[in-house]
Amino acid sequence: MSELAWVTGAGSGIGRAVAIALAKAGWRVVLTGRREEALRETASLLGGAEALILPADLTDAAAVEAVVAKLPEPPVLLVNNAGSNVPQRHWHHLTPANAKGMVDANLTAPFLTSLAVLPGMKKRGGGLIVQIASVAGKGASAVSGPGYIAAKSGFVALSASLNAENGIHGIRSTCICPGEVATPILDKRPQPPSAEDRARMLQPEDVAAAVLFAAGMPAHVCLNEIIITPTYNRELAPAARAVSGLA
Repeated sequence: MSELAWVTGAGSGIGRAVAIALAKAGWRVVLTGRREEALRETASLLGGAEALILPADLTDAAAVEAVVAKLPEPPVLLVNNAGSNVPQRHWHHLTPANAKGMVDANLTAPFLTSLAVLPGMKKRGGGLIVQIASVAGKGASAVSGPGYIAAKSGFVALSASLNAENGIHGIRSTCICPGEVATPILDKRPQPPSAEDRARMLQPEDVAAAVLFAAGMPAHVCLNEIIITPTYNRELAPAARAVSGLA
């Protein structure tokens, strides 16, 4: 029987691409997100591969525990992809509610899911957790907003701490930090990028390929971090053009 992978935020974007890639590679997949209809749409794209649809609000500890209780067995792989942002994201108009929402969606949720799978992974002698963080978690960003940056920075640290404490149990955590990815979350930016800009960005399938790469590493190899950015970096392009005499 093929191995079990649990993918969060599987209703669109990176999560959907990851689920499709895993299914094609022979994994059985569990799809979780807030919107059941979107999860069912993802399941319809898996080419007939086995999928279990378990919608949930992953910021709720009881909901996370309920999902894990419905899993047929402890997952070999957890892909923590669920996350969010809001248009009103910068200090001068960020509200306490939005700030809390950013931390809950981008840090509390993967914290809870990681906690929930650890006992089963320890019992089976190992497992892999892939954390889809962001380059925003590696430093300041002009576009991401403080809530997202702070949460993703904590997410990167969460992954490192998992490896520090759980490598002795055969459990590995790989933190993937992509730059701009052309997903629906871009529509929540104060100024959504153009179609031309999105075409230059990373695509969800690119991140899914990195997940497969991490999942294909031997059990004795811990791939701690993967940082992926578009070749054409929009934030750096103006300075690059200037020093190249193209401005």
